[in-house]
Amino acid sequence: MTTITESISADVPTREDILERIREIQPILAKNSAQGEADRRVPEESIAALTEAGAFRIAQPRRYGGYETSMRTMLEVSAAVAEADGGASWVVTLSNVCAWMTGLFSEKAQDDVWAENPDAKVSGVLAPTSEAVKVDGGFRVSGRWYYNSGSWHADWAVLGIPITDSDGEVIDQALALLPRLELGFEETWFVAGMRSSGSNCLIAEDVFVPEHRIMLVPGAIKGEYATEHSEEALYRSAFVPLLSLVLAGPQLGMGRKALEIATEKADKKAIAYTFYTAQSDSVAFQLQIAEAAMYIESAHLHAYRAADDIDSAAAAGVYPDELVRARVRADTAWVIEHVTKAIDTLVSAHGAGSFAEVNPMQRIWRDSNVAARHAVTMPAVSYEVYGKTLLGRDDQITPLI
Repeated sequence: MTTITESISADVPTREDILERIREIQPILAKNSAQGEADRRVPEESIAALTEAGAFRIAQPRRYGGYETSMRTMLEVSAAVAEADGGASWVVTLSNVCAWMTGLFSEKAQDDVWAENPDAKVSGVLAPTSEAVKVDGGFRVSGRWYYNSGSWHADWAVLGIPITDSDGEVIDQALALLPRLELGFEETWFVAGMRSSGSNCLIAEDVFVPEHRIMLVPGAIKGEYATEHSEEALYRSAFVPLLSLVLAGPQLGMGRKALEIATEKADKKAIAYTFYTAQSDSVAFQLQIAEAAMYIESAHLHAYRAADDIDSAAAAGVYPDELVRARVRADTAWVIEHVTKAIDTLVSAHGAGSFAEVNPMQRIWRDSNVAARHAVTMPAVSYEVYGKTLLGRDDQITPLI
C-alpha cells in the first residue's frame, strides 16, 4: 500500500533538480535586480519565478507539500539565487529560515500557517521588541519589529516576544506566530545595500496570540522544539547554528558572481595609465584574482563543513554540543569575512568601472557589505563566542550559541 507520505516524498525534487531550476530562472532574476533596488522590493515576476521553481519550499515540511531538504540545500539554493540577485536571495533565505522555524512549532500552529495555504510565506525577527500580557489561552502582544526581510511577500510572521507572569514580570523569551493581516506595516528600509529585501517594520497593537503559536527560545537553543514530528530530521537541526549559517548562502553566491565578472572582463579591459592593454596580462592582477578566489573557496569549505555538521547531527538525532555550535558561528563569520574581503579585492582589481550604475559589481559590493553586518554573523562577536568556548570560560557574551 502506498502511504500519503510515500506519495508526497516521490514528488520531492533532488538538490540538483532545484538548483537546475534556479539556474534556468537566473536571467529573469538578473534582469529584475536593478528594478528591485529602485522599488525597494523584489519584483513580482522574480517572486513568481522563484515560487514556481520551488525556492520557497525547501525548508517547509513535506506534510504541506514542502521539500524538507537540508542545511546544505538551503545554502546552495540561496547562493544560486544570489548569483543573479543578492536582494532576491536574501528574501528567499529569510523566508526559508522562517519556514524552518515554523516547522519547529506544534502541528496545530503549522496547520494555522499552511493547512489552507501551502504557499504561505513567513518573515520574522527574533528580538523581543514588544510587550506581552498573559491572558486566558495565550498572550496579548504589542510591539514593533524592524528588519522583517521579505515583509512585502509574507503571509505570517514569527516574532520575538517576552514571556510575563500574572504580575507582568518578564520571566522568559519566546517566538510567536502571527498572521500578517493582524499586523501593521511601516516602510523603514532605506539603506545602502540589500535594498530590495523589503526588511521593513511590522507592528502589533494588542494582538491575541494563542498558546499553541508560542515557542520558548531558551528551550529551542537547547534543541527542545514543540513539533510532534520528531521523525523529521530537518526540524531536529541545531537552532542557533542553522539561523546563523543560513545567512552565509547569499554571500557565497555574490562572491562567485563577482569573481566571474572580474575574470570574464580581464582579457578585454586595460589597466589605465599602464602599458597593459589587458588586465589578464598583469601579474599583479593575476595575484589579486588568485587571492580573491582563495578567499571564496575558503569560505565555501567552511560553510559546507558547518552545513554537514548540522545535517549529520540532525540525521543522527544528536544535538551538537556547545563547542560545535560555537564553531559553526565562527565558521559563518569566516565565510562573511572572507567573501567581503574577496569582493573588496575584486572591485579594486576590476577598477573604477566597478561602481558604474550599469555594472552589477557595485550592487554586489553594497549588498554583500550590508548583509555582512547582520548582528548574528558579526565576526568579532562570533570569534569571541568561539574563543570563550575553546577556553572553557563561563563568561559568554550571548545565549545564542
